[in-house]
Amino acid sequence: MRATLQRVTRATCTVEGELTGQTGPGLLVLLGVAPGDTDATAHAMAAKIAKLRIFGDEQGRMNRSVQDIGGGILSVSQFTLYADTRGGNRPSFTAAAPPDHARALYHTFNAALRALGLPVGEGVFGAHMVLDLTNDGPVTLTLDLD
Repeated sequence: MRATLQRVTRATCTVEGELTGQTGPGLLVLLGVAPGDTDATAHAMAAKIAKLRIFGDEQGRMNRSVQDIGGGILSVSQFTLYADTRGGNRPSFTAAAPPDHARALYHTFNAALRALGLPVGEGVFGAHMVLDLTNDGPVTLTLDLD
């Protein structure tokens, strides 16, 4: 499982002009699922993200988690995180999980974040989504649990 996190002051997701998910201060999480990922992987990724200290404390040091600041998450499925661009000009996505497997683990991941007390807005799995965000910092990190 792979996630790209962007620390945001706000983020929204729309599909065909309709708002499907949003967050205020917190994280935009782009989540990619690999074929070998399991429910345990989804729970481990959620726990890591919830506790990752990338928000500033009183001294401006990255010492607080999204849980610590009372922030939220906008979670978006993103199979393109598993793009392989080494062999030419057109990316291959064979390292990404099949849609049914990825969809189930995306929902498991979101449920695990909620179980940790985080408000979670969602994108729509498999849809063409438009994301609008204000990156805070900017702070952007990639996590791999492969």
